[in-house]
Amino acid sequence: MQSLETWELVVLGAGLVLLLFWFWPGVKALQRRSQDAPRDWPGLLVPIGLVVLFVIILIALV
Repeated sequence: MQSLETWELVVLGAGLVLLLFWFWPGVKALQRRSQDAPRDWPGLLVPIGLVVLFVIILIALV
């Protein structure tokens, strides 16, 4: 595989910087909204715990 030319690296870097500036306001708004959101850890931990328990039962049955 060939390495990128200098001008291609410059264009790629400029595109990444433009994407960063384009998405930054949305990221800041999402961070602000996530701080105000209620914490719902049981909604995440209960299904994961049930899956782990199911896998342990399946392993024990073999």
